[in-house]
Amino acid sequence: MPNIELIQGNCIEKMKDISNGSIDLVLTSPPYDNLRTYNGSLDWGEHVWKPTIQELFRVIKDGGIVVWVVGDATIKGSETGTSFKQALYFKEVGFNLHDTMIYMKDNPPPVGGDMRYYQAFEFMFVFSKNNPSVFNPIVEDRRNKWNDKRTSRVRPVTRNKAGVFTEKNVKIEGQVKLQNVWSYVVSGGSVAEEMFAHEHPAIYPESMARDHIISWSNEGDTILDPFMGSGTTGKMAKKMNRNFIGIELDPEYFKIAERRINENSL
Repeated sequence: MPNIELIQGNCIEKMKDISNGSIDLVLTSPPYDNLRTYNGSLDWGEHVWKPTIQELFRVIKDGGIVVWVVGDATIKGSETGTSFKQALYFKEVGFNLHDTMIYMKDNPPPVGGDMRYYQAFEFMFVFSKNNPSVFNPIVEDRRNKWNDKRTSRVRPVTRNKAGVFTEKNVKIEGQVKLQNVWSYVVSGGSVAEEMFAHEHPAIYPESMARDHIISWSNEGDTILDPFMGSGTTGKMAKKMNRNFIGIELDPEYFKIAERRINENSL
């Protein structure tokens, strides 16, 4: 049975109680440029995310990973670029920027405005403390678009001298690793996720948390979410037999996360 520790309070202060180099994976989504009020409890800026990143570097193991899911506000027609500032600060304190992944929303809300396209993705920055010690690549079956057989890849079709397209070497059985752009339905689509989406303004898909947990950790590892929110990371960590430490400032959201993680039916 994994060890689950849920802490209500300021993550900068509470992380001081976590031992150096004791965390295998951090999976979190911090506030985005005051885009949401979080029950009026939000105090966000460089004075918060810089010391948070410093603490993450201290508590993460050598070879550990931080997945930082983040976006930017648009103010007076210009995106803030705060996500990039944070990514560069991770590098400044000693992390490697291992990968810049994309969370593509299959059903994005119509958030945009005049003279711009709707915003349909968020960054999933993957930082490592030196070289990653764990990588369990996710593979998926891919269907051949011509004969619906599962194949590892589909080579391009070729055109013969008569100008007719022909298939060539397309029946290669196997699996293929996912690319670093991952698509999910906003709020996940499950009954439980839909319910909690009404109680918290920034719930991310359980399947996304699951995929990162698979990729960057093993059973028995310890996962930290310093901005626990509604508890998605904690729920999936527990379900996948990982130890979990979750920290949440807002007392109402803490209760949601506590209920969600502790009640297996949700």
